[in-house]
Amino acid sequence: MEPSDSARLVELAQFLKTRRARISPEQAGLPHGGRRRTPGLRRGEVAQLSGVSVDWYTWLEQARSIQVSAQVLDSIARALQLDSNERNHLFLLALQQSPVSPMPAVNTISPTIQRFLNLQGTSPAYVTDQGLNIAAWNRAANLIYGNYEGMSARERNTIWRTFTSPYVRQLLRDNWETHARHRLALFRSSYGKFAGNPWWVELIEDLNRASPEFKAWWPKHDVLNGPEGKKRNHLPEVGLLVFDQVSFLVSDAPHLTITINIPSDDDTTSKVGRLLSQPPS
Repeated sequence: MEPSDSARLVELAQFLKTRRARISPEQAGLPHGGRRRTPGLRRGEVAQLSGVSVDWYTWLEQARSIQVSAQVLDSIARALQLDSNERNHLFLLALQQSPVSPMPAVNTISPTIQRFLNLQGTSPAYVTDQGLNIAAWNRAANLIYGNYEGMSARERNTIWRTFTSPYVRQLLRDNWETHARHRLALFRSSYGKFAGNPWWVELIEDLNRASPEFKAWWPKHDVLNGPEGKKRNHLPEVGLLVFDQVSFLVSDAPHLTITINIPSDDDTTSKVGRLLSQPPS
């Protein structure tokens, strides 16, 4: 075993012990069972609540190198009443990877994030979740990319909109295929975490029926992460808009991505400014 693996398993064992020590039998829904030499749950009680053998759980707390599945870790996380940060830490220590979040999730955007989007001014900005659904946006994004407020949840899904919306094709013109392939590769990368999830399966089936391009490209299994870089949009009211794109995860909600399209030149800044100066329709 590598020294780094040994240290990781020791850290995992100590983490489990501290989480076990802070939960009383009553909090776990168990009878108290008389006097205890140490606070918290016994190993056997955690094993019982998690649906694993006492020996197996004991080996885990002894920092032994044993096989562990995501399903068992989920059971242990529930038994120890871990919060989302602790659950993520458990998975990183045991599997060296983060747990998969359920999909679709209810995306609650904090007032701080919405205020951040609004402060971007002439830079269209929006928030997407792991399914590439638009969860929040600023006024510039709403004016350029479409009236999100008037769209259904399906229409606010960017992969669906890319492959089915005539407006998006007109907005991108000759760059539509490059954009669509990039968007599809991002979608495929996210799908790897949720393969077989009914929400994803339904959307993919609908896209296969709705778009010949999606049907042809989906089997290629292209994957990609990261922003698109330069974006060229054509808006009838003002003409060509050129943006540089940056994206980053929200630290306290890592299933959400903020994307900001920053005007690449003064002409684009001026044109977006003129759009924003118009009274809301």
